[in-house]
Amino acid sequence: MSDAAKPMPPILRGLACRCPECGKTSLFDGFLTVKPRCEVCGLDYSFADAGDGPAIFIIMLAGFVVVGCALMVEVLYQPPYWVHAVLWVPLILITTLLPLRMLKGLLIVLQHHHKAAEGRLDRGEQG
Repeated sequence: MSDAAKPMPPILRGLACRCPECGKTSLFDGFLTVKPRCEVCGLDYSFADAGDGPAIFIIMLAGFVVVGCALMVEVLYQPPYWVHAVLWVPLILITTLLPLRMLKGLLIVLQHHHKAAEGRLDRGEQG
């Protein structure tokens, strides 16, 4: 099999926001709106439900980075409040909005790859 024919690994497909099945088209219509189906392979994206997972991961990561940096700057330099606003508002926007689409794509592709579904109870035969 040639390198061009090898499918993209699921993690790279997710980070690139590509179709979980074929990896050829974009997974999204807008910034975070998932398309109804793939135009190339026809995969129905109705299974795709990342929920709040991407937002939670991003909040935790961004909070750690921004609060850590803000505390370090406050302890070392004690700048006025307006300096904090100028520094941290753009950093908050960068650390939350930039990775959000990639992480949502990754979670959707991994959901498809591992055939994740809602939990079901198997109660067996009652008798």
